[in-house]
Amino acid sequence: MSTKPGNFKNPFQRPWMTETGAAAAAGGSGSVGLKGVVAGGITGGIEICITFPTEYVKTQLQLDEKGGTKKYTGIFDCVKKTVKGHGFFGLYRGLSVLLYGSIPKSAVRFGVFEQAKLYMVTENGTLTNTGKLACGLAAGVAEAVFAVTPMETVKVKFINDMRTENPRFKGFFHGVGTIVREEGLGGVYKGVTATIMKQGSNQAIRFFVMESLRDWYKGGDKDKPVPKYIVGLFGGVAGAASVFGNTPIDVVKTRMQGLEAARYKNTLDCFIKTWKQEGPLAFYKGTVPRLSRVVFDVAITFTIYDSIMDVFNYLWK
Repeated sequence: MSTKPGNFKNPFQRPWMTETGAAAAAGGSGSVGLKGVVAGGITGGIEICITFPTEYVKTQLQLDEKGGTKKYTGIFDCVKKTVKGHGFFGLYRGLSVLLYGSIPKSAVRFGVFEQAKLYMVTENGTLTNTGKLACGLAAGVAEAVFAVTPMETVKVKFINDMRTENPRFKGFFHGVGTIVREEGLGGVYKGVTATIMKQGSNQAIRFFVMESLRDWYKGGDKDKPVPKYIVGLFGGVAGAASVFGNTPIDVVKTRMQGLEAARYKNTLDCFIKTWKQEGPLAFYKGTVPRLSRVVFDVAITFTIYDSIMDVFNYLWK
C-alpha cells in the first residue's frame, strides 16, 4: 500500500459503509479509538438518561417474586409505587453506575469490534454473515468482562437495596465500597457467565441485523448514504431482535447479580431453580419494559453516535 499522504487509508475504517452510516461513523477518518470513546460516552450518557426508568422497572419486575413477597402487579403499578414512595427521581436510582460505565464500555465494544473486523473482512471490503456475528460476539464478550459485569452488578444491587425498608447504600462510591468490603472484589463480578452470554448474544444479534439491513438498503452500492431516520429504524429492529433472542439470559443474569444471589450455586443452578419454582414464563419477566427500552436505546444510540461522529470527523481532523 502506498505511503503517500494523498493515498493514506485508515486501517480501522469500515470499507463496506459510507461515513454517513451509523456504524461507519465509528470507523470514519481520524483517530477512531479516541473519537469512538468520546462519542460513545456522550451517546451513552444521553440515551441512559432518557431510557433508564424503563430499565429500572424491568429490573424491579424481574426481581419481584411470586408469593407473599410479590410487590408489584405490573409495569404501571411499579412506576406508581416507586414515585409515591421515593419521588420521581426514584426511577433513576442506580443511574450513576451506568453513567460511570458508559465510556469504558463504549471503548471496549467499538475497539474490539474494529480489531476483529480487520481479521474478518473479505477482499472486497465486506463482512460475511459469519463475520458480522463473530465480530459482534467478540465485542460483546469483551465489554461483558471489562465493563458491563461490574457496572451491572452494582446497578442491580443498588436497585434491589432500594426495595428494602431501610436502604443501606448512600451513593455510588459508598455502595461499591460496602459491596467490596462485604463480598470482596468478586462481589462485583457476580453473574459474569450470564453477562458474557447476554452481551455476546446482544452484540452478535444487533451487529448482524443492523449491518444486514444496511446492506439490503444499499443494494450493493457501498457509497449509497443511509439517512439518519433509517439508521434509527434499523437500530430499533436490531434492538427488538436482541430482546427476543436473549431475555431469558437477562433474567438469569439479573437474579445472579441481585442481593439474594447466594441462593444460587451458579448460573445453571439459577436457571434450573427458576424453571422449577416459577415455570418457563418466568424467563420472560420484564420483556415489555425491556423491549421498549432496548428498541429506543439501540435506535437512538446508532443515530446519536452517527451524528456525533459526523461532527467529529468534520472538526476533529
